[in-house]
Amino acid sequence: MLMLSCETSTLRVLVVDDHELTRLTLQLIFSCQENIQVVGLASNGEEAIEMVKLCQPDVIVLDLQMPVMDGWSASSQIKAISPSTQILAYSSVEDVNFYDPKKMSSFDDVCKKDVPTSELIALVRQLGNRVEDGPVTQ
Repeated sequence: MLMLSCETSTLRVLVVDDHELTRLTLQLIFSCQENIQVVGLASNGEEAIEMVKLCQPDVIVLDLQMPVMDGWSASSQIKAISPSTQILAYSSVEDVNFYDPKKMSSFDDVCKKDVPTSELIALVRQLGNRVEDGPVTQ
């Protein structure tokens, strides 16, 4: 007998931020959403890389400025080990020159920390859909 599942897949999210309150708040927000599972929390880029190996997230919400290893360095290493993982640069930096296109090439999208919660959730879902759809050809 062939069993078909009608369930939609659960989006696996990793939250990476050096501020504990931000990490825990994002975990709470995402965990309350249907079909989103927070598979890990990390406080710096090195931890994020290890969590990617262990948890295989679909989407990473990645702070740019962190101690030990920043988001820019971590993003390129994450893409090297998990190219299909979607990475969202999540930052409070206001200076547009801060987002150098060469440094941002490993990110799939950028989001300011002051974005409304509903927009952040929608953006994470949109990135998650890219993982399910496979690589986008341009």
